[in-house]
Amino acid sequence: MADLFKNFIGGKWLRAKSDATFENRNPANRDDLIGVFPASTAEDVDAAVQAAKSAFATWRLVPAPKRGEILYRVGELLRNHKEEIARGMTREMGKILKETRGDVQEGIDTAFYVAGEGRRLFGETTPAELPDKFAMSVRMPVGVCALITPWNFPVAIPTWKMFPALLCGNTVVLKPAEDTPASAARLVEILAEAGMPPGVVNLVHGRGEEAGAALVRHPDVQLVSFTGSAAVGREIASVGGQLLKRVSLELGGKNAQIVMEDADLELAVEGALWGAFGTTGQRCTATSRLIVHRDVAQKMTDALMARSRQLKIGDGLDESTDMGPLINQAARDKVLNYISIGKQEGARLLIGGGIHETGACAKGYFFQPTIFDRVISKMRIAQEEIFGPVLSVIEIGSFDEAISVLNDSRYGLSSSIYTRDVSRACRAMRDIQAGITYINGPTIGAEVHLPFGGVKDTGNGHREAGTTVYDIFSEWKSVYIDYSGKLQKAQIDNN
Repeated sequence: MADLFKNFIGGKWLRAKSDATFENRNPANRDDLIGVFPASTAEDVDAAVQAAKSAFATWRLVPAPKRGEILYRVGELLRNHKEEIARGMTREMGKILKETRGDVQEGIDTAFYVAGEGRRLFGETTPAELPDKFAMSVRMPVGVCALITPWNFPVAIPTWKMFPALLCGNTVVLKPAEDTPASAARLVEILAEAGMPPGVVNLVHGRGEEAGAALVRHPDVQLVSFTGSAAVGREIASVGGQLLKRVSLELGGKNAQIVMEDADLELAVEGALWGAFGTTGQRCTATSRLIVHRDVAQKMTDALMARSRQLKIGDGLDESTDMGPLINQAARDKVLNYISIGKQEGARLLIGGGIHETGACAKGYFFQPTIFDRVISKMRIAQEEIFGPVLSVIEIGSFDEAISVLNDSRYGLSSSIYTRDVSRACRAMRDIQAGITYINGPTIGAEVHLPFGGVKDTGNGHREAGTTVYDIFSEWKSVYIDYSGKLQKAQIDNN
């Protein structure tokens, strides 16, 4: 009998008020039922928000260093349970164990990094323009924060949002993706075990159209932080604008790796292979375009095809597996559709392009590593986010053309260039329109102490991780202390 999971509201595990549920199955084996989860409605969302609102009154008064100490304990618990959480995550969303261990490690790193910031939530002091007057600015919590997170990083992304939000004195309601609710539940269990007071962290399962939409529109939610598609992000931004909510969006990507004729090709192949097919291409930072100089294009694609054929596809719980399944049937159908689009547009399919159903893979959503060449920049497969193991090779003849092609995208999240020329590397850092640029590295591999986010349709200007995340989850307050004992009028001529 499948495990029955519950929402976590006000420190208690509760069924959905309607008793409606949904199933969560292993994408590597549809017969493997992971659990049954509450299909929450607006009524459940309201209960979670009210619990968070009530807890905010006392949590905001807990000194930030003390809040940081709880988060440090969360990091220790994540470290102690890393393997268990990683194995559960692989079973739930499919990516291989090496990657799910890395996902948990990001949560650990974030916990320890954020915990230290409890003693570093710096404001500013500045001279006042009048005598016997003191001026400073301090950070204040925002209030109840709605965190709506995707399935591809079921621990890392919730921690990127939640831990800074909590450190700033906010309370949160987490609505995880329907495809990875068990990982979210395990994370919340650890937060409770670490000593997080009731109501500070709340978890509501359910579908985005119902639970997610209710959370975004709730009048007592002051901030919405969302990671997902640009289409949904636009809807959330529209609602947030109407209701004057703070909204932080981390959306799609159409990331490119440039390979110049002077590059270390062996290194570039390794980077492209990892960037394109890691997490089965299901990363917002995945390498979906390979912009390669025509002088080395044939050699590069030949080597890449050879390496792609060697990738072992299968259940991520097998340590020898290189690439797991897509997340669900809809995702596989979407990738198949883009294969048809690429062929219709005139791109040449070099390798892959089909469902992988060999042996034990027959009951999962597996797909072959796929490479197109003869791709031009305006093709849909070079412009639209596919979110699968599909790489489009675009040939260029110069550095300037490479930069132009890379920037010819409505997205601007991650980017990469392989070159031995320091001048080209520096110009790439300056001219590439992206929030992240790697030199001689793949488009994936962000670290938690640097800002994460992008430009153009990739988001609305905010940056998660690093110190910049605190500008999302805190309000600035300016404070003036006048100890002159008389009325002083700033900017007024007192002569």
